[in-house]
Amino acid sequence: MTSAATARPSVVMFVRNDAARDVRVRREATSLVGAGYAVAIVALGAKSGQLPSRESFDGVDIIRVVPPSGWRERWSDIRYRPWRARRWVLRAVLGRFRRGPAGWPSAVVMLGATLTGLPFVAFRGVQYLASGRTRPRVREGPDDAWDWFVRWRFSILGWAALAAGAAPAADAYHGHDLNALPAAVAARDRHSGRLVYDSHELFLEAGANARQPAVARRLIGRLERRWAGGADAVVTVNDSIARELRSRYAVGRTVIVRNCPPRWTPPPDAAMLLPAAIGVASGTPIVLYHGGFLPDRGLDRLADAVLRRELAGVHLVFLGFGPGQAGLEALAASDRAQGRIHVLPAVDPDELLGWVSGADVSAMPNQPVTLNERYSTPNKLFESLAAGTPVVSSDTPERRAIVLDHPVGRLGAVCDATDPVSIATAIRSLLDLPDDERRNLRERCRRVADEELNWETESKKLIELYADLVPTGRRE
Repeated sequence: MTSAATARPSVVMFVRNDAARDVRVRREATSLVGAGYAVAIVALGAKSGQLPSRESFDGVDIIRVVPPSGWRERWSDIRYRPWRARRWVLRAVLGRFRRGPAGWPSAVVMLGATLTGLPFVAFRGVQYLASGRTRPRVREGPDDAWDWFVRWRFSILGWAALAAGAAPAADAYHGHDLNALPAAVAARDRHSGRLVYDSHELFLEAGANARQPAVARRLIGRLERRWAGGADAVVTVNDSIARELRSRYAVGRTVIVRNCPPRWTPPPDAAMLLPAAIGVASGTPIVLYHGGFLPDRGLDRLADAVLRRELAGVHLVFLGFGPGQAGLEALAASDRAQGRIHVLPAVDPDELLGWVSGADVSAMPNQPVTLNERYSTPNKLFESLAAGTPVVSSDTPERRAIVLDHPVGRLGAVCDATDPVSIATAIRSLLDLPDDERRNLRERCRRVADEELNWETESKKLIELYADLVPTGRRE
């Protein structure tokens, strides 16, 4: 990455997304560049070529690697059409057994999936023939623990091998989340150097991963234990997740780097962006949810809360994108919404705080259905404080410590996120504050962000970690 003359220590980060909008990855990379490191990000590419395979920003190089192809179609044949895949399966299984112990896990997965697939296909055939159909309909996409585990084996680990091969030699390899950690491990094993695991969340306890059978998650958990235990340091986002990682995986040094935005000065009229976009007059109370439209975020309960009688006249804005977008748009267009629910597309991260500042309340009623949700401190929490917008949040320990128990005073309200009545009560408690108290509350949010919860403060911990692992000015 750098010549011997410059002697800048180098860091390669791995992330299993395209790195175009991942603010944490980009902030960490640019902070390390500012501290004197040469930084490259190996990210996920796409066959469509919508983004270039190589580009740079703020002194950071991005290398995008397309994941291996064909595995999904072959897996569909193995799992759901074994009569079509029998020759390919036999050749693949025998070939992997011949490789010795390294190939045996893949062989067992293929053989086991085929054997379990045969009765599944027979059952489906009888079922559809009994219903008067002549051809069984084959299901595409994830089905059970087999599908999830095979995706790990062939897609995630396959991409990891390609990404490690595309990465230049470096002094340190930094894996963002569990699905990119194996690429960092493989690159470290290939070139030698330091290994850092950046766990943005409890990956196996988040979203769809948390709903996989326990046996499948234990298999991947064993890999995480081995990889994380071999890291020189683990970076994560809050104390609760750090404690959980230490308890599960006996990791060594852990560093908390919260994903706060940089200090922000509101531009003129920034607070008018949101009211203007939804066509309401200045002073109309607005509740904002910004981020991914994902399950477990409590978006339906938030809508139910805002549409209650005690919040009549309050408008709710969903700002973002995700699989729940169509449902939210249908709700917004319904008679039930009374024109008080609005769905807006995501905005550029550099412009986001201006939009957030136009809301009276920033709501984040994550449902406590997974351990990760109960421990989470989402980006939107810190973005809301930076914008000076009071928060209504799920009542979880990490969030309560910030929103209710901060030394400067409360920064919003907490609620039972499973109960629309509790959410509505928390929102109403902020909207009903006298004008001077509301101004003071917004000023407290901004002051906490300016003095403590900002990237300038948080990034120092990352830079101090790297100064210990790979000091600038010399190569280890």
